[in-house]
Amino acid sequence: MSEVTLPRSRLITFRNAFFSGVLLLAPLIVTIWAFRTFIDVVGGRFRPLYEGYLPVSLQQLPFFWDVVATGVVILLVTLLGLFSNYFLGKYFLSVGERAILRIPGVGAVYSSVKQVVATFGAQNRNMFSKVVVLEFPRPGAWSMGFLTNTNQGEPQVAAGPDIWTVFVPTSPNPTSGFMIMVPRSEVVELTMSVGDGMKMIVSGGAVVPSWSGGRPVEVAK
Repeated sequence: MSEVTLPRSRLITFRNAFFSGVLLLAPLIVTIWAFRTFIDVVGGRFRPLYEGYLPVSLQQLPFFWDVVATGVVILLVTLLGLFSNYFLGKYFLSVGERAILRIPGVGAVYSSVKQVVATFGAQNRNMFSKVVVLEFPRPGAWSMGFLTNTNQGEPQVAAGPDIWTVFVPTSPNPTSGFMIMVPRSEVVELTMSVGDGMKMIVSGGAVVPSWSGGRPVEVAK
């Protein structure tokens, strides 16, 4: 029995070590592949435009010139972003946007992507001040939301004393949700950052960020 178990045990150890090595190398391999693919797709398309003007000795370094071309493209895109901050740039971008929105099918996709980008963009980073939990949509069922306002406007005053405004996004698409006004006493504030809260919502609860009270506890299945 021991003669049969020993080779099998070694085989299992070899298999486990092999898969552990694959898991360690996989992120590096994927990163290198993605970087190389990005360079080939971006830089490789522009290199033929100027490669003929280079000395023959320098033409022997195609990957280097692909990297250079990619850097130039990134620089141009950055300049386009800076240009869009001015009125003339915004005008031309709005004209192009209206043209895209009129294309059947493409306009709907573009509008959806723009909405997602706007939700997570730098301009709306401060729209949510805190991550909170509250009983919603029924007592005993808790939902995660974002505190958007504590000001007492007409709707809040009409609803009752000390009403807070909370946005409860849907999961995994946080671009839609519910704007609710609830008493402050029914809102539980969390120390979790807005970014970690958004990760948890987008993942459907699969990603549970660590917190000051300790790391998430995994329940044995």
